[in-house]
Amino acid sequence: MTWEPERLDDQRHLSDGDPGGMLPAVAAAAAHVRTGYRSAVEARVDRLAGMGRPRAVVVAGMGGSGIAGDIMAAAVGNGAPLPIITLRSYQLPGWVGATDLIIAVSGSGDTEETLAVATQAVRRGCTLLGVGAPGSPLEAIATQASAVYVPVPVSGQSRAAVWLLTVPLIVAAAALRLVPADQELFERVATALEDMAHRCRPSSESFVNPGKSLALDVAESLPVIWGSSAAASVAAYRLACQLNTNAKYPAIYGELPEAGHGQVATFDGPMAERDIFADAPAHALRLVVLRDVEEHPQLTRQREASLRLARDRDVPVTELAAEGTHPLERMASLILLGDYASTYLALGYAIDPSSVSAISELKARISQ
Repeated sequence: MTWEPERLDDQRHLSDGDPGGMLPAVAAAAAHVRTGYRSAVEARVDRLAGMGRPRAVVVAGMGGSGIAGDIMAAAVGNGAPLPIITLRSYQLPGWVGATDLIIAVSGSGDTEETLAVATQAVRRGCTLLGVGAPGSPLEAIATQASAVYVPVPVSGQSRAAVWLLTVPLIVAAAALRLVPADQELFERVATALEDMAHRCRPSSESFVNPGKSLALDVAESLPVIWGSSAAASVAAYRLACQLNTNAKYPAIYGELPEAGHGQVATFDGPMAERDIFADAPAHALRLVVLRDVEEHPQLTRQREASLRLARDRDVPVTELAAEGTHPLERMASLILLGDYASTYLALGYAIDPSSVSAISELKARISQ
């Protein structure tokens, strides 16, 4: 597989090389926000308010579904009066009990890890909220337990429907008075996503297209992706995951300030060396920093110092700033940019961004 940047502006290639329609799916993010909100309202997620505030919220989900819990926690922020935990596992922690809210999220509605957790939640008497495909095993578990269930019309890959799966969780958080969120906020988020989708559209050429530009930066490098706040770190993690699944491309995720106590040392390692006389570019480090307007002052100093440190060692740097006032808006702008970039990176390598044959094979081997 060779990187050919001219593919990014070849409209025929972008169409033929994307038989699963990942680019159109990514472009539907704004519509997913509106549909997710409508689905949550119609499912009467506000009924959770009548059950009282839980001791803790545990969001169970894998892959593109699990990120919904991270987004929810970052949207609520440090002022949360209770812990919000994302669980990517088969088993609930031992401390979880009847006073806790378990939110089981699965785009397909049949993710075995999530079904296992939802079943355990019912057995322990927890309050359960399910979000996933209609008519699925997850809905059956929720229905049998008389739990609230939000059916969302996920088609294709769940990772391309992150907002369909996430918005019901934010509606639930608003019902529990954990975060102020109303239809006006979701409309602002949808509008921001529409703007980013327009800027990253396939017909927009690489030199003015932020999604293609980020793909060009990342190509033929090992990206080290850092977030400078809770919201930016969720977007950084999402970008690393999307590079893995869409582009089949390795990426290292980190969060400041922790990355400054470990990953920064890689700037002095073998992957940071560059041979300026080589015929082809070396697959060396590139630092990608996602920054937010809400940063601890000391963290801002560390981010700026880290960028200088990288540049002093000739490690190339890409810095991206979040846009918007609410944390949900800022995450949305960065997440959609990364979704586009990972898809364009795949297409630049002539890789089908929808295909996940290794994941499918792994699941098949486990089920035998």
